[in-house]
Amino acid sequence: MKTFSLAVAAVSLVAALALGTASSKNPAPATAQTLRQLEADFMNAASTRGADGFMSYYSEDAVELPNGEDALKGKPAIFKTMAFLNNKDNHLSWTPTFADISASGDLGYTYGTYEFRSRDKDGKSIVSYGKYTTIWRKQKDGSWKVVLDMGNDSPTPK
Repeated sequence: MKTFSLAVAAVSLVAALALGTASSKNPAPATAQTLRQLEADFMNAASTRGADGFMSYYSEDAVELPNGEDALKGKPAIFKTMAFLNNKDNHLSWTPTFADISASGDLGYTYGTYEFRSRDKDGKSIVSYGKYTTIWRKQKDGSWKVVLDMGNDSPTPK
């Protein structure tokens, strides 16, 4: 009986280890909350590391659709327009108001509002507002990157 109990315990231990290994290889599927957290991390990276932090969330083949301008295709083209984030007088913040993930679990999107604070040449504070949409795609390494981003101006919120 004692041998049987040890055998059951050994099998249970092996099964538990196998399940633990399997779950670490297959992480929980992404959810809308995953994208909301990515947005928060993305904004923090932009705030603390400027253009480099912002661009670290973009895929190599990303497309940016800037307000009133032609599409920017590819990370190098987009990066050229992000130097303004390195100016400590410029503060870009955004809040996702909605997020969703595709049924396949490899594509998702967020949309929300943004606020940009800066100073004019005389040092006067300027605030502009807008709305944005970001499309995220799961990468081969399991990370999520921005593949399409766009924003446009909005009137001052009431």
